[in-house]
Amino acid sequence: MKITNVRVLNIGVPQKKSIYNLKMLEGMRRDQYTHQVHSTSDGILQLMKVETDEGIEGLCTLEGARLGSMNPYTLEQMRHLVIGLDPFHREEIYQKMHRGNRWLYQAPGWQGPLDNCLWDIIGKASELPVWAIMGRVRESLPAYKNIRGETIQLSVEDAIRSVEAGFPAIKDHFYHPPNENIKWFEAIRSAVGPDIDIMHDAVGIYSLEQAIRIGRVLTELDYRWFEEPLPERHHKNMKSLCDAVDIPILAPEMMMDDVDLSAQWLISGATDLIRANARHGTTGIIKLAHLAELHGTTIELNAGGALSGLVHAHLAVSISNTSYYEYFDGSQEKSGLDYGITNPPSAENGSISPPDLPGWGAIWDWDKLKSKTLSEV
Repeated sequence: MKITNVRVLNIGVPQKKSIYNLKMLEGMRRDQYTHQVHSTSDGILQLMKVETDEGIEGLCTLEGARLGSMNPYTLEQMRHLVIGLDPFHREEIYQKMHRGNRWLYQAPGWQGPLDNCLWDIIGKASELPVWAIMGRVRESLPAYKNIRGETIQLSVEDAIRSVEAGFPAIKDHFYHPPNENIKWFEAIRSAVGPDIDIMHDAVGIYSLEQAIRIGRVLTELDYRWFEEPLPERHHKNMKSLCDAVDIPILAPEMMMDDVDLSAQWLISGATDLIRANARHGTTGIIKLAHLAELHGTTIELNAGGALSGLVHAHLAVSISNTSYYEYFDGSQEKSGLDYGITNPPSAENGSISPPDLPGWGAIWDWDKLKSKTLSEV
């Protein structure tokens, strides 16, 4: 089998992309911002399709603000490197594109969509779901629900609803100064009781001193992990924080497209757990998972929408050292449906499992997809 072409479909589904304001946070020891949605702008969706001489195609959606879209130059460079190669030589292709990205002037993780397409082809050609090729370790994985609320009371109510829906864990994104955040943490723990795992995602708002204080409070409240506590590029501060607190630190989210950098953060002690997302390629995720396992820790996958949601579902039952599937209420299902995926992953009783169909197991509404396709390059 040989790769004959790599195409990208531009899909005209109304897709509102947020335009943000930056809001200065009050009560912080240094200037720090969070964002507020200012307006939305129309966007398009993209779907990568890798074709072979045996008629088997691998598909992968291109989604997420951190991935962006595939530009014509990058697509042409990708074609030049892989047309004529055997998709079963996935590791050879990965090494070529990963090691060569500096000399090709491409960003880390640029080969991610192609890599996911190759896994899809291999599964379809073998008539096996990807989880069966990787090796399954569990039937399903518990999911944690991201809770929301403009007030403590609204956040508490969302937390209680999530637990009642069967989620064994929840995560907050509270962006307040430390004293205020601590009140919210205590209220959430009091509301859900001691048996529910809770995580705090700070999105990098704290100084080192504040993060140490918050980390010790979260330890007392028996939180599961402390995510993105500082600007993650500040390696020295991240390492100092890991040394100073008992709660596991989860990073680096904003640099997770670079698996080598993520590996170095773990090896050097600048994170305790590894953050990753398969939109940057399943092969790299597996390598990071093995590294984390040998370090006696876990890899935790960032929320995946569209096809990435199904990719993460396969990884969830195939990686032994991962704890939870990240779930946003309704948004992951919607992003899959927008692309024409009729079976996007959905949490059932607080857990996720992948489909049993070959490849990633996506069921596509081809009529919808064709009617919405604006162009193909």
